Amino acid sequence: MKKKMLLLLSVLLILAVACFSSCEKKEEKKPETTEFKESGIKKIGISMPTESLERWNKDVSYLKDKFESAGYAVEVTYSGNNIDRQNDDIRKMISDGADILVVASIDGEMLSDSLSEAKSKNIPVIAYDRLIMNTDAVSYYVSFDNYEVGKLQAEYIVNALKLNDSGDKTYNMEIFAGDSNDNNAKFFYNGSMDVLKKYINSGKIKVVSGQTEFETVATAQWSTNEAMERMKNILVSYYSDGTKINACLCANDAVALGITRAIRSYYKNNNVPVITGQDADPVNVSNIIHDKQSMTVYKEFSNEAVVTYELVKSLLEDNATPESICDKLECKCSYDISTYDNGTGVIPSFLLKPEVITKDNYKEKLIDTGYYKIGDNGYVEPAQ
Repeated sequence: MKKKMLLLLSVLLILAVACFSSCEKKEEKKPETTEFKESGIKKIGISMPTESLERWNKDVSYLKDKFESAGYAVEVTYSGNNIDRQNDDIRKMISDGADILVVASIDGEMLSDSLSEAKSKNIPVIAYDRLIMNTDAVSYYVSFDNYEVGKLQAEYIVNALKLNDSGDKTYNMEIFAGDSNDNNAKFFYNGSMDVLKKYINSGKIKVVSGQTEFETVATAQWSTNEAMERMKNILVSYYSDGTKINACLCANDAVALGITRAIRSYYKNNNVPVITGQDADPVNVSNIIHDKQSMTVYKEFSNEAVVTYELVKSLLEDNATPESICDKLECKCSYDISTYDNGTGVIPSFLLKPEVITKDNYKEKLIDTGYYKIGDNGYVEPAQ
């Protein structure tokens, strides 16, 4: 009896193992790359610097929506402002079978190794929003006219202070540029300084701290806290005698937020200088409405996604002509083949036009269009 029971148990065990092995085999999947290649689905790899800035989340939302609606597969990575991680993320997307890469770099100087792997596999690379330097792997650049952004900020200061119609009066200003590792920051800086330098050289504008060179005024990782601490140090060191500050050139809204906090803490609301910005972040638009910031430069990121989508589609289809993209789009876009040299040659660029947002036009540009809404607390918040 015992022998029969043992024999029965042995048979049942063998059958169970066979069944498990059979089921496991049925659940096996081919490697992701093979699946995509055999299905004919094209895969887009999107590498973003960080999730900590609202604008990159918006970009990803727009890009994914466009690509996935068109039937593309999409792989998105955020690299936490870690350069090594972004290189690893790019290599992983290459090994996962990406047909094209859309890369917003953390440091435009530090991606040449990973992107060389993309080039060796004939994978086109689109530098998204930030120009990637010193690599011939970059096929195209899609961004806003970043030099124009700086010009718009500086021109706003000139007009707000009436520099061309104020007689002998002089004004005090401080300068806060973007991250020195972000090549866009240099374009913003150059655009603004090309407008302001004649006023600085003539003494019409006094940079009281004397800090004007890009490397000196750059703000690491566009950090609000870094900008705030530098502003506090400047105020204590150069304005403690009661000198008033009239303007702060701030390259983007994260930087402007730090400046606003430092100014309001130091002056207790008794001195509100002209403060510029960029990106139209909700908190900054709220600050504009409540007279804590003067302006921001708005870049409609959905349009950047539209141009990128059209470019990707043209690159993945036969007989496409990328240079004709701007001609068929309603958003204001120009095709530039002379301006943006990344150190290995001029990169063909698609440049969108930015615009100024102030207290006078924020409702028309941002609220009525459905981009933002006014919350119950009276402050701006995302519409969705």
